[in-house]
Amino acid sequence: MTSVTKLESIGRIRLSPNFFLREFLYSEISQAEGIENVPSDLELATLAGQGLCENVLEPIQTALGKVSIRSAYRSAQVNQTGNEKDYNCASNEKNYASHIWDVRDAAGNYGATACIVVNSFVDYYAETGDWPALAWWLYDHIPSFRHAVFYPKLAAFNINWYSSPSPERSILAQVPHPETGKKGILVRDAGAAVPMANGEKYAEYLRRIN
Repeated sequence: MTSVTKLESIGRIRLSPNFFLREFLYSEISQAEGIENVPSDLELATLAGQGLCENVLEPIQTALGKVSIRSAYRSAQVNQTGNEKDYNCASNEKNYASHIWDVRDAAGNYGATACIVVNSFVDYYAETGDWPALAWWLYDHIPSFRHAVFYPKLAAFNINWYSSPSPERSILAQVPHPETGKKGILVRDAGAAVPMANGEKYAEYLRRIN
């Protein structure tokens, strides 16, 4: 059991100007199952979190306003429990360098994923269902993310930063596209898939927030 003093110290680690490690450690699975959600490799988790915050979350918050963290870091034990109990968690192997910040993947790279909500987008999404507006904004303005996955509630989405630059970025969705009614790939680079709709859809959203 990690001491309160140690947890307080971990929580004070600053990942970027506007983000501290503490807000990325909360986990409903951890709370419900009574499992600590604390990095075993704090140095690697911090490095991965800094990459995510500095290259992805800070630019989003600077441009679009407050970013709320829904979930982020998972210890290997928390993630394994989530996978075994069907809490919508992929296997540990698939989550290394993703939700499991403190374990490198099979390629030796590290990374970090957070599920976030862009607060300024919530009302627009509730009115229109137009999650691709935000997805295309990310694609056009945040070159450092590797992949993103959108979900139905609040237009929350997972977004990943990865230590090794990749020529391919992808955006997927578990919510139907408002124009096509299809789930799945919105865009994937390198010609593997074509967009489900054109990249001009976010113009109305940008007009509202600017």
